[in-house]
Amino acid sequence: MRDLFDRIIENKGPLGKWASQAEGYFVFPKLEGPISNRMKFQGKDVITWSINDYLGLANLPEIKKVDGDAAYEHGSAYPMGARMMSGHTDYHEQLERELAEFVHKEASYLLNFGYQGFMSVIDALVSKDDIIVYDVDCHACIIDGVRLHMGKRFTFKHNDPESLEKNLERATKMANETGGGILVISEGVFGMRGEQGILKEIVELKKKFKFRLLVDDAHGFGTLGKTGAGAGEEQGVQDGIDVYLATFAKSMAGIGAFVAADKEIIEYLKYNLRSQMFAKSLPMVYVKGALKRLDMLRTMPELKAKLWENVNALQNGLRERGFDLGTTSSCVTPVYLNGSIPEAMALVKDLRENYGIFCSIVVYPVIPKGLILLRLIPTATHTMEDIAETLDAFSSIRERLQNGTYKRLSAAVAAAMGE
Repeated sequence: MRDLFDRIIENKGPLGKWASQAEGYFVFPKLEGPISNRMKFQGKDVITWSINDYLGLANLPEIKKVDGDAAYEHGSAYPMGARMMSGHTDYHEQLERELAEFVHKEASYLLNFGYQGFMSVIDALVSKDDIIVYDVDCHACIIDGVRLHMGKRFTFKHNDPESLEKNLERATKMANETGGGILVISEGVFGMRGEQGILKEIVELKKKFKFRLLVDDAHGFGTLGKTGAGAGEEQGVQDGIDVYLATFAKSMAGIGAFVAADKEIIEYLKYNLRSQMFAKSLPMVYVKGALKRLDMLRTMPELKAKLWENVNALQNGLRERGFDLGTTSSCVTPVYLNGSIPEAMALVKDLRENYGIFCSIVVYPVIPKGLILLRLIPTATHTMEDIAETLDAFSSIRERLQNGTYKRLSAAVAAAMGE
């Protein structure tokens, strides 16, 4: 028998092994100053492409006033307790009504955090006799939610209708044996690649198979669709989404989330979501703040229009310069390059120190070995000057990657890590 912690000390995991080289700079970096298109990193001004403040709401004076007034009136604790016990208010109900109307559903229910809330929704919707079929590239919160499921689950290839259909055939056969049902899970927008989920194709399969569809639309809510109701509205299939999930942490620049569905389903979830029944209610400062943010989403379409002006300028500019953005169909802008993890570190350090560009870096095991993904998140606060500087910087760092500059710079790091 060994000590439980021996494994942890010996093997820190595929990302943890880089901690001594990466922490504080490449991971767990500290951006300072007001949330905006330009912030400070280690004392230097940088153009920030890593903030999910899509509509630029985070630092608006009218938003900060509502947040501040709510904090002054209620403090950060009110209401105390879980919703079922002592944490329920008229404002919570008002926000739920307005959210449901905004995403074209009968009812909605607030979640105190998106990650744990989404896990809990999956757990509540299925029993051991039910079968889950989900996109293999779904977000970690969905993967963890599926892990709670005591019944069978199948993955289908990312955004592959044929793979989904094959797995639905397997699931249908199994459900007929267990007497259970089928839950299909996808995302409105996949946060790494920026691709929209194949919601239209999934809904079309309802004509052939009996299942319910759950969609996590964290990146689509507020950014896609005529009114901003998300990927389902964008693709014309919002009615075909049975359970719709979105977070306040992206377009709403806040904390919290919600689930929306038919009234009967929401009534069931209210009494069966363990992460909400046994956890503190969403504090009033976030509830009133969300009401203000939602009102701005409804009444200020110019915010989304400016966002997409910037998205198109950035993505078109990168493509014109020959960069590979994959098949993104959202604001998420992934730039794929070939290189090792040490080269990625050297490249990103060059971007930040010498070009003043701060974007997220994604490497193995999140993506295959040999690939570097630089993920940019355009917002409504970015300017054409920001975009022009970024395009020039990316052209320069690609040239240095291709001529071996970063390979030479990273040799010491690679040797230390045994790469």
